[in-house]
Amino acid sequence: MSFPTKDQRKVCWDSRDRYWECLDVNHDEREKCIKLRQTYESSCPAQWVKHFDRKRNYLKFKDRIEKEGYDPLKE
Repeated sequence: MSFPTKDQRKVCWDSRDRYWECLDVNHDEREKCIKLRQTYESSCPAQWVKHFDRKRNYLKFKDRIEKEGYDPLKE
């Protein structure tokens, strides 16, 4: 696999951002964003999609922890 060009990266990131925006607006109801997900997956290398999905999950987790706090484990 060759590394995506600057234009290909821009298309990938833009499609990712549109998909994430759809998820945010629709409270993570993925079925409402299926077409954007398909565009996102076809615009980005599979490894990037996997990385970006993990990143979104981490950012949502981090945001929740910052807002709600956490209970440390007691041993």
